This record gives sequence, C-alpha cells and structure tokens, in this order.
Amino acid sequence: MTITERPKITSEAFGDPANPPLLLMMGAMASMLWWPEAFCRKLAGAGLFVIRYDNRDTGRSTKYPPGEPPYTFDDMADDAMHVLDDHGLAKAHVVGMSMGGMIAQLVALKHPSRVISLTVISSSPVGIDTSDLPGTTDAYMEHSAEGAKVDWSDRGQVVDFMVRDARAIASTAHPFDEARMRAFVEQDYDRSGGLLSATNHFMLKGGDAWKARLHETAAPLLVIHGTADPIFPVEHGEALAEAATGAKIIRIEGGGHELHPDDWDVIVAGIVAHAHAV
Repeated sequence: MTITERPKITSEAFGDPANPPLLLMMGAMASMLWWPEAFCRKLAGAGLFVIRYDNRDTGRSTKYPPGEPPYTFDDMADDAMHVLDDHGLAKAHVVGMSMGGMIAQLVALKHPSRVISLTVISSSPVGIDTSDLPGTTDAYMEHSAEGAKVDWSDRGQVVDFMVRDARAIASTAHPFDEARMRAFVEQDYDRSGGLLSATNHFMLKGGDAWKARLHETAAPLLVIHGTADPIFPVEHGEALAEAATGAKIIRIEGGGHELHPDDWDVIVAGIVAHAHAV
C-alpha cells in the first residue's frame, strides 16, 4: 500500500439520519468499540445521529506494518472528514476522547466549516506547551513501561495487559468490573484481528502547523474531564478550556481516563446539551 492511497475506514451509525450528526473519535489503539454501543444508543435516543468509526490500525479499518506508520495525526484528521463524506454529511458535532480528542482539535482547526461544535474528553490541548502541567502519574508510567515486555502478537499477553491498563486508568469513584472488561477486550482483540498494528499510534507525528493556534477554534468547545485521570490530569482539560474562547468544562468527580457506565448520564447530558445549544 502506498502512502497516498486512501485507507478504508470502517464506521457505524445509530439513530435517525435526519437528526443533527455527531461524530465520535476514539483514542490510541482503540477501535470504535471503545464507544460502547449502549452509550451510542443513549446519544441517539436524545435526538442525535451518532457515528463511530475505527481509526487506522484498529478494528476493521486499514492496518499497516507495525513500527513505521506511513501517516500522521493530520492524516487521521482527514480520515474523520472522509467518514462524514461516506455518510453524505457536510458537517457534524465532533466528540473526541484522549488521542481522539487531540485529533478532534486538529479537525476543528483544519476543517472549521465542517465542525458545528467540539467536545473533548480526557485529553490535552494541541499546540500548547503543557510542560508546566502535572504529568502522567508515576503509577501509570510504571504500568505503561510494562507494555514494552508484552508480545503484542500473543492474545493472552495482550488481553491481560489491556485489562491491567483499564484498571490502571479506571475511575476512583466506581468499582472496576474486571470480568466485563476482560470479555470486552477479548471481543475487541478478536474483531480487530489482534492489536499489533495499533501500537503504531504511539509513533505518530504531525499537527505542528497548529502550534499556538487553539484560540482560532471557531466551534464552541465543551471539555469533559475526570478529576482522577492518571494519564492527563484534570489540569490538561482546564488548560484546553482556557485556550478556547467561551469554552465550558464539566469535571467528572473521581473520573478516570475512561467512559465508566456510572458516568454516562452526566457525559451524555453534557454532549447533548452542548450540541443542541448551537
């Protein structure tokens, strides 16, 4: 496959196409399944046409040999626009989580006419020096380093590590359901045909053209961030909200770097209110 060849991006929609469209963008190594179907249906039930999709190198979208991804964050921002094209949509409300939240910021800067509103969950501002903000917790860094020892072609090792990862980023306010998470990770692994290519996401570059330009974001911004997020402490969400004019922030008390079912009502209500306010 050549670098210029457009990848296949697999997507799925929920709800009435006549309703305002909402595009969901997930984070590193995460297929569309990390936007749970029941979560998507809640949003659709609130009057939105919801689309989720597999990023490159995840799920059923195009995959590349691990180690040298022939694409950048900017290409992934373009992928999101191709998903809208595939659904015949000129523009949409955009919601991104974690790395998907960074890509969503790039989309809003690079394709402003196509973004009605922007919601960023559990992420960090793009193009801003965040070195003065609290970093990823030591406990999570220690866990993350274990990933280097994982044989990413070994299903058992990968599933075990991903379940430990989910526990490491979980909410401190709600119980962690290990059995449910293990079943989910196994489902995602099998549907994706493994997660080896997904490790490419940690080698991506790009977005440099947008340095110090977040204030140019035209789309109304909502930030949703857990107060116990170990990857991007809540100060990252606060910095993002401060960088964009008129932005709002919803803090999830005790929330981790996840969409915990016990927090869905608050998250869905925030997204829906933000979309309908535009």
